[in-house]
Amino acid sequence: MIGRVRQFLTAVTARMTPAYRDLVNHWLTPAERELFYAMDEIDQVHACRVALTAAELASNLPPADVNCTFLMKCALLHDVGRVRGDLGLWGKVFAVLMAKYLPEQAKRIMKPVVRSWRDVPGHVMYVYRHHPAIGAAKLRHLGYTREADIIERHHERPEAGEPVELTLLREADGRN
Repeated sequence: MIGRVRQFLTAVTARMTPAYRDLVNHWLTPAERELFYAMDEIDQVHACRVALTAAELASNLPPADVNCTFLMKCALLHDVGRVRGDLGLWGKVFAVLMAKYLPEQAKRIMKPVVRSWRDVPGHVMYVYRHHPAIGAAKLRHLGYTREADIIERHHERPEAGEPVELTLLREADGRN
């Protein structure tokens, strides 16, 4: 719970700094940046922090074991399934609490599309749960299949033989 409180406080104060923008510009193509900047600012900052943590974790491994460019792209793009207006800070708070304390109800109310204001809580839950697949579909549409494969699996349980970049992304995401 303390970790979640820390995440909330970090999100409340999240701002894209010039250093974060430089990070994004260095590692992402224009098409990838378009997806990145479609996210809420709090998700952009989270992705930058995940990327920096992933790079730090990778620095402890032999350079030949990790494709750093691939890792950084995946880290920066891992939440592109959540776009500005889908969740926001309070939507995330709602989704985390629902998933933790009322998981069956959270599953029942999921709505992929908002047709009226009554669908908003269900849409928040849908995006919260399915953002890896949503983001992966966007990346596949642009031809980024390797990145999509990693991003689609970043919330799944680890399996033997996974790419090291997925393991590092999952660890970095968990720390942020």
